[in-house]
Amino acid sequence: MNPLAPELDVVRWFNTSTPLTLAALRGKVVVLHAFQMLCPGCVAHGTPQAEKLHRLFAQSGEVVVIGLHTVFEHHAAMSEVALAAFIHEYRLTLPIGVDRPGADGPVPRTMRRYGLRGTPTTIVIDRDGVVREHAFGQVDDLALGVLVGSLVAAPRALPVADGESAGCDEGGCRLPAAARP
Repeated sequence: MNPLAPELDVVRWFNTSTPLTLAALRGKVVVLHAFQMLCPGCVAHGTPQAEKLHRLFAQSGEVVVIGLHTVFEHHAAMSEVALAAFIHEYRLTLPIGVDRPGADGPVPRTMRRYGLRGTPTTIVIDRDGVVREHAFGQVDDLALGVLVGSLVAAPRALPVADGESAGCDEGGCRLPAAARP
C-alpha cells in the first residue's frame, strides 16, 4: 500500500481565508503545483495550467488545485511582497502557500518532504491521500486532465475506524468490521 502524501509546511497563504491541509482535503483529488515566480517553465506553462485547472474545478468540490511557492534559489528576489504582486499581475485565483524555508539550507521543507527535483513540479494526490503522479517539468494538459478525471471517477476506499486496520495486503483489502454484512 502506498504511503499518504506528506503534509504541506506553509508559512503563509494567498487566495484563501483559512490554511489548507491535505488531511482536511481527504475525499477530494488534490493537484499540487510547485513553482517559483522566476522559473520560466512555471510562468510559461505550469502556473497557467494550474490556474486553468483550478477555474475548471473550483465549483465542483471534487478537485482542489493548490499552488506551492517553493523557493530554492534567488531568495532575496522572491519575497512575499513580490509574490503578492506576481499573483495580482497574473490574476491567479488558486490558493497559494509559501513553502517554509529549510532549516539547514536553501531547500524548503515541503520541497524536501516530496523530494522535488525543481520547478515546475505537478503532484496529483487521490481522494485517499496517496500520491498518484509526481512529475517534474512540463505536463501535457490532456494527460493531466485524463489522470484527474480518472481519479474523480474512481471509487474511494472505504473509511476505516480509528485503530482498525483495513486488512490490506498484496491479495486485496478486507472490509472493516462495521461495513461487513
